[in-house]
Amino acid sequence: MSVPVTIYTTTTCPYCIRAKHLLSNKGVQFTEINMPSISSEERQALAQKTNNYRTVPQIFIGEKFIGGSDDLAKLERDGSLDALLAG
Repeated sequence: MSVPVTIYTTTTCPYCIRAKHLLSNKGVQFTEINMPSISSEERQALAQKTNNYRTVPQIFIGEKFIGGSDDLAKLERDGSLDALLAG
């Protein structure tokens, strides 16, 4: 069973597009949440989960915040992304 992946994005963000492309190429299904569509309360809760990470994408594998697009790509390069996705 794979771990759920959630990615917070904006529509025109090239880093968001890159992260989604990497996940899609690996066959990973993910839930995408567009940042402008969430409430200020949801933004505050998200900021607490991410230690006030301000940029997008904001990527979670399960409940673990892994960071943004560069962090996701680094996990893929060093071979640890598959293990995280597998749980």
